[in-house]
Amino acid sequence: MQYIKVTFKLSTGTSADILIALLSDAGFDGFEEAENELLAYIGKNEFRQDTLADIAAKQEVAYYTEVIEPQNWNALWESNFQPVIVEDFCTLRAHFHTIDVTTPYEIVITPKMSFGTGHHATTQLMIMLMKNIPFAGKAVLDFGTGTGVLAILAQKLGAAKVMAIDNDIWSVENAMENTVRNNCDGIIVKEATLDEIGDDKYDIILANINRHILLRYMVSLYVHLNFGGAILMSGLLLEDKEIILKSAADAGFKYKQMSEKNNWIAIVFDK
Repeated sequence: MQYIKVTFKLSTGTSADILIALLSDAGFDGFEEAENELLAYIGKNEFRQDTLADIAAKQEVAYYTEVIEPQNWNALWESNFQPVIVEDFCTLRAHFHTIDVTTPYEIVITPKMSFGTGHHATTQLMIMLMKNIPFAGKAVLDFGTGTGVLAILAQKLGAAKVMAIDNDIWSVENAMENTVRNNCDGIIVKEATLDEIGDDKYDIILANINRHILLRYMVSLYVHLNFGGAILMSGLLLEDKEIILKSAADAGFKYKQMSEKNNWIAIVFDK
């Protein structure tokens, strides 16, 4: 499958985080931040020129587009992917890195066309929150798994059952590869939406997606969470806080805590 790469020229005062959030809602699923530039990627079939032009105009940012092949994307990830250490708790590295790991948990991934290398603030926020939640013996749903990083960490933290779903086949294939690489044979990875997983309920739900998807599925997420369980939500900007809190409360969730990093937030709710 071909991808479209969009290069945005960032000027002083332009927020890359806000641009990423808007582009994520428009279907872009890969991002790179460079000096005075933001690179964004989207499948050619999902690309809409009018949507891109509208976002760029409202953010007052210049851009240009080019078509890339999947193998170029993979080479790009591999050439730029560096190990990530989250709070002396978890190290995320690629299979080609040789480093001394001093954290109690390590996740080795093959970075491809999936979201979740550990570099983005939302992934790090989710991992930091997971550090203080008991996973032992729990049933976990990773909603929008991407590379499978959070699902893998959940099993390493002792989860008895982990279901990881994504509606993007490339992410599903990549997550499967990464679960095997990390010897996590207890994780079930499926290409599915929340509407397609039946009536199963979970003790912990991990939902690092975006505001649009969280709002759309808020009630369904509540239904799939066991009483006494916890849901971690991210993919959210600080400005999304109030609408997410209201939607979650309306669905029946009880607010527990929030973490913030670089204007991104992650929130824990109980049921």
